[in-house]
Amino acid sequence: MATLKTLLTFILAGAFLGLATASWAGPRFLEWYNTAPLGAQTVCDLPKVIQGITADLLRYQVYGTLIGAGVFFILGILFVVSRSKKQKQQPPTTPPQPRPAA
Repeated sequence: MATLKTLLTFILAGAFLGLATASWAGPRFLEWYNTAPLGAQTVCDLPKVIQGITADLLRYQVYGTLIGAGVFFILGILFVVSRSKKQKQQPPTTPPQPRPAA
């Protein structure tokens, strides 16, 4: 159960980190991607453009969440495996012998 809890913690941390990264970088990328070249004149349907950009931002947030969760899932597996190997390498400790009653 502890292994599952550790992996779930890694997955949730990665998902949150991926979402935060996509939320931070997504608007900057979308602004750059949707900016007209110098000297170009644009005539557009603004509500349609806003819907498209919002859909793109949400899609990038989902991608970031999934990528972050996947990467941290792999890191969590590596962490759990290395921790179990370290525990197997340690010699078992013997409990102290009880003293005879005087």
